[in-house]
Amino acid sequence: MNLVLLSGGSGKRLWPLSNDARSKQFLKVLQKENNELESMIQRVWGQLDKLGLTKSAVIATSKTQVEMIRNHIGKGISIIVEPERRDTFPAIALAASFLYSNKKISRDDVVGVLPVDSYVEDKFFARLLDLEDVLLTSNADLALIGVKPTFPSEKYGYIVPKKEQLIKDVISVSHFKEKPKLEEARLLLKQKALWNCGVFAFKLDKVLSLLEEKGLPVKYEELSKMYNHLPKISFDYEVVEKTENIVTLPYNGEWKDLGTWNTLTEEMAKPIIGRAKMSYDSSNTHIINELDIPVSVLGLSNILVAASPDGILVTDKEASPRVKELVGDLEQRPMYEERRWGWYRVLDHTKYDEQTEVLTKRINISTGKNLSYQYHNYRREIWTILKGEGILFLSGEFKMLKPGDIVEIPVGTKHAIKAVTDLELIEVQIGSQLVEEDNNRILLKWEDIEELSYSVNKR
Repeated sequence: MNLVLLSGGSGKRLWPLSNDARSKQFLKVLQKENNELESMIQRVWGQLDKLGLTKSAVIATSKTQVEMIRNHIGKGISIIVEPERRDTFPAIALAASFLYSNKKISRDDVVGVLPVDSYVEDKFFARLLDLEDVLLTSNADLALIGVKPTFPSEKYGYIVPKKEQLIKDVISVSHFKEKPKLEEARLLLKQKALWNCGVFAFKLDKVLSLLEEKGLPVKYEELSKMYNHLPKISFDYEVVEKTENIVTLPYNGEWKDLGTWNTLTEEMAKPIIGRAKMSYDSSNTHIINELDIPVSVLGLSNILVAASPDGILVTDKEASPRVKELVGDLEQRPMYEERRWGWYRVLDHTKYDEQTEVLTKRINISTGKNLSYQYHNYRREIWTILKGEGILFLSGEFKMLKPGDIVEIPVGTKHAIKAVTDLELIEVQIGSQLVEEDNNRILLKWEDIEELSYSVNKR
């Protein structure tokens, strides 16, 4: 079966650790068998890999998440990059066109779709393999996995079954109910309704035919150019709820949506991550601190403290799902980002007047990685090397850098740097427009930079 993994989200419910650039699937707070920390996307990818499912998997995501995905699970992965964020139907449609055009799969082949941040047992993915057989033997248009509820929840959508049951335990779907009130949720459980976990399968032709009905191309390159013509709507509303012949495969096992702090802390590796302490009488309390200053909790139970460069949250765990209401309109640039070369953290951002801003970053470049060869139109930069060694390429010349070295990069000057060992530096940007759009990238690979230097010197 061909798999499409959806990686999206803006990270508001797990603020301040997650943001527009780092969604919840990239937070390394889960514990592996060797006691190391891993992210949700690493956990899911590892579970799929055990069953050999990663070979036929692609990931659909926005351009802001591409580098983080590769940092977490490797480079040799097919990633479909959405030209803009438009919801799950456009993302799945673009992935379908990629499978058809680039992977050359048949319109009769089955495609499975699942989120990258499911928290499930390994046996869940074995159940995923059954979806293809269920879809083909039942002649259904869609096949879903439905989780048997353990309690009446207002947070999840429900799959309501018809009274009759098909082959074995395959259930025919009557309709769907999205996030009911508690009393209705109790009634749904009596009707043997299942939680909708967002995992489903269909024949490729179903989505391609829908594109053709809308007068849109099914070729990947062409659809990418017309991406803004796709309706900005979820796959559930555009496809699932308009499909009559749907079956569900029940799954009886652990499944959790770790989308809020109270659910995520239930699966965290340990109560404290980062520089922090808590008193012995602080029970069921968790602290996650990404800052360099200590955090202490004294005599408080059932709370969560999360501190990052984006902000600090102190919340009762039961109240934590409401954090989105509190920070939903908060407008600020992400203060921490992971990139293909390492990470950076914003230490300070000050606007002195309409013409002058100063932004200070702490940048870590991993051994062997490099920043792109680029220039800036609206800012100059001053670098102070803190740790490690690197090679600077500035104004056509190479220079070795070591701790204590200071580099000034004037406006419009082309430059790049490569880490010989793990390299850490402080970057101070001074200018009128301190935005990512002012990174005018010329070359990404260090080999290409060396070749450029050789060509210039040869002349």
